[in-house]
Amino acid sequence: MKYAFVAEHRSQFSVRAMCRCLRIQPSGFYAWLKAPLSKRAREDERQTGLLKEAWVESGKVYGHRKLHDDLLEQGESVCLNRVSRLTKLAGIKAQIGYKRRPGKYGGKPSIVVDNTLNRQFDVEAPDRVWVTDITYIRTQEGFAYLAVVIDLFSRRVVGWSMQNRQTTDVVLQALLMAVWRRKPK
Repeated sequence: MKYAFVAEHRSQFSVRAMCRCLRIQPSGFYAWLKAPLSKRAREDERQTGLLKEAWVESGKVYGHRKLHDDLLEQGESVCLNRVSRLTKLAGIKAQIGYKRRPGKYGGKPSIVVDNTLNRQFDVEAPDRVWVTDITYIRTQEGFAYLAVVIDLFSRRVVGWSMQNRQTTDVVLQALLMAVWRRKPK
């Protein structure tokens, strides 16, 4: 570390003056300049390159444990602690969870609706009771929001809608499809 400081500032100050202030020998500094990287440092650089490749191929998701497994599959002889050290030095981190978008969370309080079904899920006739649900699916291009309407008599999906944004329109489109597909009597 001291030698690197001397090398960085040798255009501004004399080497001997800096060595005297840092209490190091000038001969040690010049030996450090001539010495090539150690075998371990060269191996670290090579394995860091392999780790970066594996990390990019994983979509920048893998952490040091899975990267260690990848290196072992490639036939590398490396321990988990070394992979952990190299990933920290290279700034490689696992992606944990989904990133939240900045902004305001919370919003309006939800409206509480009466429980008219009262957990009676057995229905005597079709098209009397429908239930809905909305969920999200993560894709490579973002999230897809899916709303589904199910008839409790037949347990079949009678309407659905999918969009790239979670709005009330997703649920309304699913309900409209269910009404449209219903066979009037």
